[in-house]
Amino acid sequence: MDFELRSAREKLEREQRERMQRAKAKADRERRAKAEAARRRDALEASNRERRLDAARAQEEADQKMEEVMQLGKGISFSHMFEALRYDGPGDKIKLPPSSFKDLSDQGALDKGPMYFSLSKVRDRVPGASPDQDAEEATCCGVLEFTAREGSAQLPSHVWNNLFQSDIPDVPLIEVRYASLPKGTYAKLKPEGMGFSDLPNHRAVLETALRNHATLSENDVVMVNYGQLQYKLKVLELKPASSVSVLETDVEVDIEEPDSVFDNEENQHVLVPLETGKVESGAVEEGKFRYYKFSVEEGVAEKVASGCANIEVKIESDTSGGDTDIYVSRHPLVFPTQHRHEWSSHEMGSKVLILKPKDATLVSGLYSVGVYGFKATAKFQLSVAIKDVIDSHRIGEQGSVSSAGNGDSVVCKNCKRHISSRTSVLHEAYCVRHNVICMHDGCGVVLRKEVAADHVHCSKCGQAFQQREMEKHMKVFHEPLNCPCGVVLEKEEMVKHQSSTCPFRLIVCRFCGDTVQAGGQPLDVRDRLRNMCEHESICGSRTAPCGSCGRSVMLKEMDIHAIAVHQKS
Repeated sequence: MDFELRSAREKLEREQRERMQRAKAKADRERRAKAEAARRRDALEASNRERRLDAARAQEEADQKMEEVMQLGKGISFSHMFEALRYDGPGDKIKLPPSSFKDLSDQGALDKGPMYFSLSKVRDRVPGASPDQDAEEATCCGVLEFTAREGSAQLPSHVWNNLFQSDIPDVPLIEVRYASLPKGTYAKLKPEGMGFSDLPNHRAVLETALRNHATLSENDVVMVNYGQLQYKLKVLELKPASSVSVLETDVEVDIEEPDSVFDNEENQHVLVPLETGKVESGAVEEGKFRYYKFSVEEGVAEKVASGCANIEVKIESDTSGGDTDIYVSRHPLVFPTQHRHEWSSHEMGSKVLILKPKDATLVSGLYSVGVYGFKATAKFQLSVAIKDVIDSHRIGEQGSVSSAGNGDSVVCKNCKRHISSRTSVLHEAYCVRHNVICMHDGCGVVLRKEVAADHVHCSKCGQAFQQREMEKHMKVFHEPLNCPCGVVLEKEEMVKHQSSTCPFRLIVCRFCGDTVQAGGQPLDVRDRLRNMCEHESICGSRTAPCGSCGRSVMLKEMDIHAIAVHQKS
């Protein structure tokens, strides 16, 4: 009986424990379910709250952007995203699609004068990126025409290089916004390399380059072309704003000197100052130039023009390892080359070049000296000196007259010199045994027999040289040269071509005063008779009011107008 009661009690206790465990597990499940439901409800509320905040921020940014666009465009709202395409052209004027013209014209942008635009590169926002980093990838520009295909904007090289300074994405996207820019009053620029300040009237060269520009922006790099040379100038400061218009305005320009000469100085077109009477040492690699400059004052120029002194350029070089050539020109030809120069010397070893200007009134001024590495790396010593001329011509003439006029003389049959009749037999015997005459047509030089084999003549021009100089002469003077305009000529003809007929030659325009490329022959026959080039024919077609009658007359017709109408000589 006791056993049954104990079993029943144990069973009851076990069932109670199981019920208690099931109730506890059920309570835990209900508590966890309530907690999960509360967490999901809180997460949903947070997500909804975040979406509302994002929408509010997006609306605020859109309103702020619209306000900025309206403020930037002075009441004109134009902000579109385009695919950037590149085209070859000068200046900073872009091409937009025709739909942009309709959008702008509907808002009256055409009535507000020249149109300017602010360009910025579209990229993914990097967390923590500073606003200054975005500002570096923005610039301003004008518009050339509305002929680009829809969805794209065509950028000239200047705008493209300033906008995509580092990496270029596969599909470059830009944001174009209409902008109203103030007229510039001040600009500070800094060349990125040496040599720009050596250009004659370099400010006029910069002004000519900026004629193709409508705007300037800080941190932009402006390309300035001078013949075949290119110079980069960075815009450091602008007033009255960081982006200004340069159309129909006078801008005060300051040009800072570059920080220092780069390591590859020999690759730059830099004029090193050369003092008269002082020796300058240097080295030049094969196929490269080293440039120097010196000036001739008015007092020295008068002596040179009168024939009392000479300008002597001397270069001493070691021919054991290399060889050099020397080219000299007078400004405005700043950097003489193998094809464009006024004086040159191609002798092997040391050279002395006497400068004799064709026009005696153009002696004073700046001169440029180019030392060209003809073979290997050559070390040299360059100097310029003003040396007085010793009048020895009269002494030599008197000696020649007395010698030739001596009646007791005969002509040697071998060397053709006048010899005293008393020693003629001995002289002729010695002369025939040791001397020989060069039989080349027009030469007749008397040579020692041991050196006669080293005396050769060029088969093309007939000039006489030593055997070791012939290879250099053939390469320098008779090797075909390619002109950038497509003409192939030898050196002498190439020098004449690039100084008189090459369309890429630099001239000083008689109308605008700038140093520009001449271009080809003008279309107008009358301009060709006036010895005008293509640039002068176009530039002279601009009109200006006559100073006497006020009538608008073409610049190239102004002299004829003054003679025909006002009887001025």
